[in-house]
Amino acid sequence: MKFNIAPTFVAATLAALFVGSAQAVPLITVESSGVTTTSVTGVTTVNFDDFTCGAYDSCIGDYTIYSTPSGTGQSAPPPGVSSPYFSVPNPTRNGSATLSLVTAANYFGLYWGSIDSYNTLSFLLDGIEVESFTGDDIVSYIPGIANGNQSADTSNRYFNFFFGNQLFDAVKLDSQGFAFETDNHSFATVPEPGTMALLALGLTGLVIARRRKQV
Repeated sequence: MKFNIAPTFVAATLAALFVGSAQAVPLITVESSGVTTTSVTGVTTVNFDDFTCGAYDSCIGDYTIYSTPSGTGQSAPPPGVSSPYFSVPNPTRNGSATLSLVTAANYFGLYWGSIDSYNTLSFLLDGIEVESFTGDDIVSYIPGIANGNQSADTSNRYFNFFFGNQLFDAVKLDSQGFAFETDNHSFATVPEPGTMALLALGLTGLVIARRRKQV
């Protein structure tokens, strides 16, 4: 199902994106309910199906790649996922995992399951944080509630992050409780990640621009 977007809202959004592209603001799009993979073409995707971190340069920290169902009582696959998925922390403690890219990118996407307020997704460049989003931050783009619901549309969605001319070379997933479950990570360096990416997506999903932190 596609979101209905009023023409005036579309015009205002596109105008903001032309400005945003020049100012390198992070742009977030949300795929429609039930979509578990990115709509962006030309990306590298890690689906964890072979129980490894695939095309990532490295994955370090407190994480587990679960088969489905996990049966742990602490982690559950995002809705619609019937293959291995990535979960932070590992079963014995809270913590974080850092996933490093081979080269820097300006686009990242992931299917974020059972979003909790204590989940945090951060983007890093040379070890310095570029931007971060808590579960409470990210559900405002749906809008939804970061209550860990394992089946609701408002706490299980695929998110796309476009950073314009700002690059990142690692993502960090942190969870201060059980758990931060994700799947189908995608990354790339894409041209015109603001307006052109949205046109390629057909203006599907909820679109909101947010300025990046000053670093």
